[in-house]
Amino acid sequence: MSASSYGFPIPASLLPSDASPEWNNKADNAWQLTAATLVGLQSVPGLVILYGSMVKRKWAVNSAFMALYAFACVLICWVSWAHGMAFGTELLPFVGKPNHALSGKFLLAKSSAGYFPMADFVFYQFAFAAITVVLLAGSLLGRMNFYAWMLFVPLWLTFSYTVGAFSIWDKYGFLEGKIIDYAGGFVIHLSSGIAGFTAAYWVGPRISYDRQNFPPNNIIHVLGGAGFLWMGWTGFNGGATFRVGEIASLAIFNTHLCTATSLLVWLTLDMIVYTKSSVIGAVQGMITGLVCITPGAGLVDSWAAVLMGALSGSIPWYTMMVLHKKSAFFQSVDDTLGVFHTHAVAGLLGGLLSGVFAKPRLLRIMYRDDQYGPGLIYSFSKGESVSEGFRQIWYQLLGAGFIIVWNVIVTSLVCVLISHIVDLRMQEEELEVGDDAAHGEEAYALWGDGERMRVPLRLHISPTIPSLCRRRFSIPLTRNQEE
Repeated sequence: MSASSYGFPIPASLLPSDASPEWNNKADNAWQLTAATLVGLQSVPGLVILYGSMVKRKWAVNSAFMALYAFACVLICWVSWAHGMAFGTELLPFVGKPNHALSGKFLLAKSSAGYFPMADFVFYQFAFAAITVVLLAGSLLGRMNFYAWMLFVPLWLTFSYTVGAFSIWDKYGFLEGKIIDYAGGFVIHLSSGIAGFTAAYWVGPRISYDRQNFPPNNIIHVLGGAGFLWMGWTGFNGGATFRVGEIASLAIFNTHLCTATSLLVWLTLDMIVYTKSSVIGAVQGMITGLVCITPGAGLVDSWAAVLMGALSGSIPWYTMMVLHKKSAFFQSVDDTLGVFHTHAVAGLLGGLLSGVFAKPRLLRIMYRDDQYGPGLIYSFSKGESVSEGFRQIWYQLLGAGFIIVWNVIVTSLVCVLISHIVDLRMQEEELEVGDDAAHGEEAYALWGDGERMRVPLRLHISPTIPSLCRRRFSIPLTRNQEE
């Protein structure tokens, strides 16, 4: 179609072409690709760096590698069958039919979510799925058998994550049109926190010494990984509207406002109670703020984002720093990085507060209908029904209950199944060593000229999967040994 066909001059760059069909909005397409990339950067390298530096030195490689492996594995599973289960044709009211997302015809067609190719949507939702699995890994660091983790990732993605995503986000899901979950407070964060805590129960604890003494090996790198996580959330919440507009702008602004507030509140509580400002505490407060605002980022006013930040910096702080230490139940489960508090508690809090503060006008712009809301406080205003506000709170509780129960059951079944194939937890002698026992590599291995190279301990340990490790190897004991 030529510029003259429109009756007024149009820049050639805006005209439809074979590379950009008429339905493709170039601005939306460009932003969606950017947002998806930002979400991907939260996992790789963000959480790879964060996990690798936040743990004890002997677990740096293993922790970082668990995140990297999960990211790669989820992508293959997602395009092979999981995307169809999360956003495809209905199989059951809570899950879609497994189907691949690999054909050019499918990927280059218009997305049902917006005016851009389906490939954008597939990749963006993959990045969401990947970070969910990587987040729950934070509960399992420092003792999970890597072979068990390799099995856990595809099984949990298939039977747990896809169900939550389909039920709440897909147009055929039984909770769609009821639950306010703008960008994954329930689907991503509540599920990862509950699943991580449940899996930690089944895997078992770290060795006693590691539980008592588990300092971060590089706090500067912790801040670097946290920075990727914080800035990447611009795409996490800014891209969830699937179009460039005022909802995306508000979501990004609210995300950073809530996060900064939460960090400062957590830091203040640390200084009041412990008389010192903690870098790790500040990072935890940053994370809870990011998580809490996620389900309502583009749906609440900025004053509400500040209030949500104050609550996300204080309530999870209390559950982690006070309740966790007093509760025998929490002490019995070794949640390495406190993912239950930073994601399950903060995600549940954000979901409920979104049901309270969601603004009717913003809900209509985002969802283009009147199915959702209004937020509870707006139901008391003129022209709104109070019963509708309380109904929305009930729906939020219903959605949270479904995610919690489903993840406890499915994560338990996945762990039990894997335990019949391979040990969930590394052997005691391997736990004493860490990375060298698990991978034959160390995070900080600097060799001098002519120095004797120690034989990796893993060569003396019985293989975890004997059928895969039948051969015997002979290696030189020193670098200078004659061939």
